[in-house]
Amino acid sequence: MEGMKLPRPPLPVFSGRLHDARTATAIGRWLGLALVVCFVTGVISHYEQHPPAWLANSLPSRPTWGYRLSQGLHVASGIAAVPLLLAKLWTVYPRLFVWPPLRSVRHALERLSVAVLVATALLELFTGLLNAAQWYPWPFSFVPVHFALAWVLTGSLLLHVAVKAPEIRMHWRRGSPGTLSLPAEDAVDRRALLTAVGTAVGAVTVTTAGQSFTPLSRLDLLAPRHPDHGPQALPVNRTAVQAGVDARTVRDWRLRVDGPRPYELSLDELRELPQREVVLPIACVEGWSKSAHWTGVRIRDLLDRSGAPPGALIRVTSLERHGAYRVMVMPHTYARDPLTLLALRLNGEPLSFDHGHPARIIAPNRPGVLQTKWVARLEVL
Repeated sequence: MEGMKLPRPPLPVFSGRLHDARTATAIGRWLGLALVVCFVTGVISHYEQHPPAWLANSLPSRPTWGYRLSQGLHVASGIAAVPLLLAKLWTVYPRLFVWPPLRSVRHALERLSVAVLVATALLELFTGLLNAAQWYPWPFSFVPVHFALAWVLTGSLLLHVAVKAPEIRMHWRRGSPGTLSLPAEDAVDRRALLTAVGTAVGAVTVTTAGQSFTPLSRLDLLAPRHPDHGPQALPVNRTAVQAGVDARTVRDWRLRVDGPRPYELSLDELRELPQREVVLPIACVEGWSKSAHWTGVRIRDLLDRSGAPPGALIRVTSLERHGAYRVMVMPHTYARDPLTLLALRLNGEPLSFDHGHPARIIAPNRPGVLQTKWVARLEVL
């Protein structure tokens, strides 16, 4: 039995060019950059939404546009990574058909790491795209799975770069030794391919980034949201119908503030309190964002009236009947910020039901899912 070789199956033969290390390295640099930006901004977003206990009461409320920038970059870099990943896979897919498939233990581990990298990259990016469109055709909870996959993807990417480091160095630049050894006639076609890939990345970025970068909103052709489309010229993710809130729900509405000196206020009584106007963006995890004019009562004024201590966490409860964000905990850094309002008006008009009538939270540098709508109760913890 010793010395026997596995019979070679009828594997496909590839005559196309540019399935080489230089092309893979050039595209891989762009893909790696996009994935790193996507990972870092995704971690920021996750901890903004689900802070660990040690961070829960110290998240920063400034800059006011911080979450808008980080989440816009997260979604834009994720979208840009899709054509880059497809191009990268095109350059290397003939290597799937090498024979023998496993030459050694090291080769087997390398192929296993590549399989994990490719599988997690495809799953992470395409589930992220579907989340941006708010379509969830799977049985698992998106947020924890997406976060866990991000770490697996990043770890497998770092392992892949470490294993391929010698080859990457050989083909990092046009004048690198490995690249100079490739057929010179392929250089023109390689540049054309890289230009085409760059154009595709630019096209999908420009036609989707307008959902958060409003100067490009007129080119917002492929994004699932347009920043100007929605009630009161502002998009809505969760409508009042979806939340189970209507005129009957708010007929006898009163705001309950539970602190050392608890009290209740009707909508008319809230309107009689000093009103503040702020310009703040709504920035949602799906990538869209837009600034708007908000008018209402400062949260810190309501807390002072209840005798709340300066460093207290605040629990905010919505009228909505169900939902992952029906209850939100607000750190004191937001609750005490002078720009954080219990908003009653949007762009000069009373809040519509879809935007949280009779009252909602608006705070600087917070994810949209934590800008609680249909507020019924503020509780000092």
